[in-house]
Amino acid sequence: PPMPRYVLLEHTGAPDDPRGCHLDLLLEDGPTCRTWRLDHLPQLDGASLVATPLPAHRLVWLEREAAAVSGGRGWARRRAGGNFSGVLPDVGNYNATVQVQLTGLGALNLPDRIRLEISGGRCRLCSCPEAS
Repeated sequence: PPMPRYVLLEHTGAPDDPRGCHLDLLLEDGPTCRTWRLDHLPQLDGASLVATPLPAHRLVWLEREAAAVSGGRGWARRRAGGNFSGVLPDVGNYNATVQVQLTGLGALNLPDRIRLEISGGRCRLCSCPEAS
């Protein structure tokens, strides 16, 4: 089967975002995407950032370059995307650690393969030892 996809969207103008701009991280999970809000992209091998779980997003966001968000909730623009490998924990198990390998982050001047970890409401990006 094809590898599942992910996308990082820059979301501006969301009414519930006091800073006016954040990132939405979407990981394809069957018929929908698991989604988290990040204030900004974590530095590679740097400190973790708050990752706020959001309701599932539609798969169509994996293909859009830029589009208005429904309900007058701002604008989303694709910053990066590609495929990921790894297993997502069961839906509803919010305490489980998400650990997947992302490919295709060259647009953000990152290595082609990095490890994404979301644990305890925090997100970090780590170098993959095999990618060095």
